Amino acid sequence: MYNIIIDGITDKYEYNELIKIFLKPEEYTLFTETEYDVSLEHEGVTIEFNGERFAHKDHIKREIYKGLSLITGKTPPWGILTGVRPVKLAREICEKNGSIEQTKKKLVDFYLLSEEKARLLIDIYRYQSQFALKPEDKTAGLYIGIPFCPTRCLYCSFTSNQQGEEEIERYLDALLDEIGYAGRKMKESGEKVETVYIGGGTPTTLSAYQIDRLLSRIETSFDLSCLKEFTVEAGRPDTVTEEKLKVISDYGIKRISINPQTMKDHTLKLIGRSHTCDDIIKAFDIANKTDKFIINADIIAGLPEETPEDFENTVRKVIDLGPENITVHTLAVKRASRLMDSDAAYHYKQSQTVEKMLEISRTLLSEAGYRPYYLYRQKHMAGAMENVGYCRNDKPCIYNIRIMDENQSILALGAGAISKRFYADENRLERVPNVSNYSIYIERLEEMKDRKEKKFFEEV
Repeated sequence: MYNIIIDGITDKYEYNELIKIFLKPEEYTLFTETEYDVSLEHEGVTIEFNGERFAHKDHIKREIYKGLSLITGKTPPWGILTGVRPVKLAREICEKNGSIEQTKKKLVDFYLLSEEKARLLIDIYRYQSQFALKPEDKTAGLYIGIPFCPTRCLYCSFTSNQQGEEEIERYLDALLDEIGYAGRKMKESGEKVETVYIGGGTPTTLSAYQIDRLLSRIETSFDLSCLKEFTVEAGRPDTVTEEKLKVISDYGIKRISINPQTMKDHTLKLIGRSHTCDDIIKAFDIANKTDKFIINADIIAGLPEETPEDFENTVRKVIDLGPENITVHTLAVKRASRLMDSDAAYHYKQSQTVEKMLEISRTLLSEAGYRPYYLYRQKHMAGAMENVGYCRNDKPCIYNIRIMDENQSILALGAGAISKRFYADENRLERVPNVSNYSIYIERLEEMKDRKEKKFFEEV
């Protein structure tokens, strides 16, 4: 047991996120110097950091990283970084010093990233700079959330519900109201939509008729004259039908997601997916027969009971299905998930296995002509690794890049959606959240609109 004291701080949160990469929560207690009572007996070893009273948190984190590396023998490849958006950091460093080489050097020498992770960030940043230029003024991204799924996955903590037709219809009526309101306000302010992303949950839980209602309201509510991209997640293969995809195609939408997660039937059953590998193949067949969609396929490294060989099989089979985008997720065990309830230390146990899996995906996807185009990280990821989106034929998802780079306003509608107003002059984001519970969202819809009125559409 370690008693870890950090001098000269009041907020432990970010430092605790770094410490958790080295030690399990039951292996240490974290104190500020004012919390630690030397008169009490503390079992275990006491370690004190920041005796030099560094003011900058990154200097303190460097000391913690180096100290815990000596104690544990671990050298986590993401160095002292605990945030979600490391590519954004690489961009900010490069814009400041104007040099790719100096940016890479700072990532390795100061932030203590491995050479491999630093190269990955630089590679993605350069690609984004070429294929996703800075957004034009008076444009925004539009996110619309559908918080329903056929079943709830073992690892899921997203806003997803299993409800019948009547409840979904109630939600849709409220959502269409919010869309109409937001569209009017956007037109009044002269803002145009650059990208649209309908996510969830699983949007194709809606019927073909409901999807048509939703897309029609979007089309008539917003100025889409500058639209570069429109994506609809059809993530669950068991929700994909020719009728639904035909509706999507008729609106000129070219991007969809079909998310296998794994190509092993036993794992699909274990994690609570209500489909089989054959259903995944059928969904791709339906999509390919309906239109020339640009398809993204999500897969997950570190699923329960899977070996690197299982994961390699998934990667190979998904490549054979031919999606233009493949996103490789590292399993993140969130607090609200059933997996966290059953095994809180799962993401620690999977560390080495996941590293092997990610190496497999990098190699196979590169050989198949895919390249990384966006990246983000989450808490409680196995091995404290990353999620990487790969694309081929230069068809990256612009919305994914924008949401991670945070240099454009995102108007987000629906239960659990979080709008972000970007103020370029201040390089500042103002978050405007909707409530997560879909039933409360319906009841408090006027409050959700009022929040946007005051914090998104009015100057803050």
